Amino acid sequence: MRKQIDRRVPSFDQLIVPTFNALKELGGSGSNDEILNRIISDLDIPDDVVDIPHNDSTTLTEIAYRAAWSRTYMKSYGVISNSARAVWSINPDFAQADTLDAKRIVSEVRLKQAKAKPQPEEKNDYQQMPIENDDDDPEDDGVSEPDEVKPWRTRLAEILQNMNPYGFERLTQRILRECGFSQVEVTKKSRDGGIDGTGKWKINGIFSFNVAFQCKRYSEQVSADAIRDFRGSLTTDIEKGVLITTGTFSKAAKEEASNPGKQQIDLIDGEELINKIAEYGIGVKEVRSYEIDEEFFNKI
Repeated sequence: MRKQIDRRVPSFDQLIVPTFNALKELGGSGSNDEILNRIISDLDIPDDVVDIPHNDSTTLTEIAYRAAWSRTYMKSYGVISNSARAVWSINPDFAQADTLDAKRIVSEVRLKQAKAKPQPEEKNDYQQMPIENDDDDPEDDGVSEPDEVKPWRTRLAEILQNMNPYGFERLTQRILRECGFSQVEVTKKSRDGGIDGTGKWKINGIFSFNVAFQCKRYSEQVSADAIRDFRGSLTTDIEKGVLITTGTFSKAAKEEASNPGKQQIDLIDGEELINKIAEYGIGVKEVRSYEIDEEFFNKI
């Protein structure tokens, strides 16, 4: 059964050129969030469209999902590459390019993928393969999925959302300690809208900040009201607030958190939370595998 395509969100192939433009505007490199925010701004995408969740993920919006696939196609084509810290950069061969041919990128990546797979004898003419439905769900193309939609991440997101709430707070405590926080304490009772724990964050072993955090095991988006409620619960001795969720933050929530006229709230969404869990190996372990280049063995 095919997934329903939401036509209000630009398709993944329509985001290839905006992604390239965003990276150029960012100086040739940028993180996932930086690229996505620039795309949203450049295309003037309405807030209600930005906030549409992806139907198979509780940690990704639909536009973030499609942008991830755009980057995957661009990487496979050789336009961009990414570091271990998920920073994307334009490769030297394309550094001076004014724009990209998105249809060509999609077609050639699909063709490359098709050639790498064994085909029935009567279908050896790869050039005759249909390549016109560029706005279809890219999962149907057989191209290796982006890191953001790997099956293990989807399963881990489900586990996090179904954890005991106090267990989730203790997990957050462990993650913050791994990130360099000290004196991390979880409050006795979780209060919706209030502080779930506190700690100290020291920079370069010299400067210390009192930090309060709140944990939300959400499968939906955290609203701007939740940011305001959390900010309102911060006492005068708290210098930083961190709101952590297994879900996503609405565009309005992100804007509220960074409002220059108010106390800044740092946000960790489900994607970043999973990244931290993987980075510190908390309850997960890396399984190494290999992708076989069958074309190499056929031609050697």
